[in-house]
Amino acid sequence: MILDETYSLANGVKIPKLGLGTWMISDDTVVKAVRNAVAMGYRHFDTAQAYANERGVGEAVRSCGISRAALFITTKVHAESKTYAQAKEGVDRSLHTLGLDYIDMMLIHSPQPWAAFGSSDRYFEGNREAWRALEEAHNAGKLRAIGVSNFQQADLDNILNNGTVKPAVNQILAHVGNTPFDLIAYTESKGILVEAYSPMGHGEILENQALKTMAQRYGVTLPQLCIRYCLQLGMLPLPKTANPNHMRSNAALDFEISAADMQALKGAEPIKDYGKSAVFPVYRGA
Repeated sequence: MILDETYSLANGVKIPKLGLGTWMISDDTVVKAVRNAVAMGYRHFDTAQAYANERGVGEAVRSCGISRAALFITTKVHAESKTYAQAKEGVDRSLHTLGLDYIDMMLIHSPQPWAAFGSSDRYFEGNREAWRALEEAHNAGKLRAIGVSNFQQADLDNILNNGTVKPAVNQILAHVGNTPFDLIAYTESKGILVEAYSPMGHGEILENQALKTMAQRYGVTLPQLCIRYCLQLGMLPLPKTANPNHMRSNAALDFEISAADMQALKGAEPIKDYGKSAVFPVYRGA
C-alpha cells in the first residue's frame, strides 16, 4: 500500500511517498480532514504559513490518537520572509501555531515574494538569509529537514553554492500537461527529492476526455491516474482534498501505468488555462 511506502531524504530522514495537501482547506475544516486521513493510514501532511491553517493541522496531529513520531508534517515559511530575522521568527511562529515541539520539514515557500512572482529579480541574497535561518533551526533540532518550493535551477544553485545544508526537497507544480522535465532532472541530479503539488492541475485536468478514457482502461479514476503518473516519475505527489472518499481513492494506487502510456502522458497537451485557479490566492501574500 502506497501509504506505507517512503522515500529517503538526503539526510536519511524517511518521508511517506504520498502526502495530503491542505491548501485552501480552512483552519476549522482541516482538523477533521487530517483526522480522517490519519484514520485511513495517511501519515504525511503538507501545510504552510500562507494557508492560515497551521493551527488546525497541529490540533489534528495532537488529537488524532497516533504517535507524533509516526507523522510527517511539512510547513513553509512565508514567501515574503527574505531576511534572516523574518525567517527565524517564522520558524518559531509555526512551531507555536502548530503546537508542536518540532516540525519534520520546513520549506521556503517561493524564491520570490508572491507580489513579485515571475519577475526577473530572483532575491538571491534574501533566499540565502532565509536559508541560513532554516539551517540554524535544523541544527538546533527544531526542524528534521529543510527544503524549498517553486525554485528554478538558478535558485537551487544559489542555495547549493552558498549553504551548508542541501535542500531535502523542491516542491513544484507538476502534473500531466505541465511536467517541467528539465527542472525535475536537474533537481534529482543534486540528490534533491521533487514533490509535486496540484497533481491534478488545480482540477482543470479532470475535464480532459483523452485522459478519462485512459483511466477507464485501467479501471481507475482520473485523479488516481494523475497521482500514479507522478509516482512513476519518482516524485512525491501532494493531492489536496478534505473529502474522505477522495482521500481513500487517491491512495488506492495498486496499478502500474505502461511505458507506452507514460510516454503518452509525458507528451499530453499542455494546460494553458487554470481557470479560476489561474490567480492563486496564496500569491496575494501574507
